[in-house]
Amino acid sequence: MSSATEGDDQDGVGEPDAFERLWTPHRIRYIKGDGKPPTSDATDCPFCRIPDMDDVEGLIVHRGELAYAVLNLYPYNAGHLLVCPYRHVADYTELTVEETAEVASLSQTAMRVMRSVTSPQGFNLGLNQGQVAGAGIAAHLHQHIVPRWGGDSNFLPVIGLTKTMPQLLGDTRDMLADAWPKG
Repeated sequence: MSSATEGDDQDGVGEPDAFERLWTPHRIRYIKGDGKPPTSDATDCPFCRIPDMDDVEGLIVHRGELAYAVLNLYPYNAGHLLVCPYRHVADYTELTVEETAEVASLSQTAMRVMRSVTSPQGFNLGLNQGQVAGAGIAAHLHQHIVPRWGGDSNFLPVIGLTKTMPQLLGDTRDMLADAWPKG
């Protein structure tokens, strides 16, 4: 009896291995850049369009005066929020003093809210300035607030290049928005 593991070339499809495959075809939209602006112009920017949507459709958790908190459509972890100024600005140094203060304040509030509803053990916070630094949408500044739990970086992302998300984005948005301080 012959098997593919005994040296068959499988008609050029590669060497067989012992790995199982966990297919995630929904991620192809992100890989291909779906929703990313073709230019750096504000008219093409999803972070400029989101505030015109209703909160549920836009995954907006909170609207401030100069910035807003929104769930990341392609999260690293459940609850991954972005804090975006309303103004289309690419660089942290271009924020006004007031915008800087509100982005910082919303980031702090996001951490408090997440602690109250999901009990993360830590956070990653960051601003990726420019495409080379990892900014998926470099033309519009956004602060990442990523909740972290022990073991959340398990074998799936490392070996399977897959993240498991235990909650739907809409459910996460509702939970965080309901817990956000009013007023």
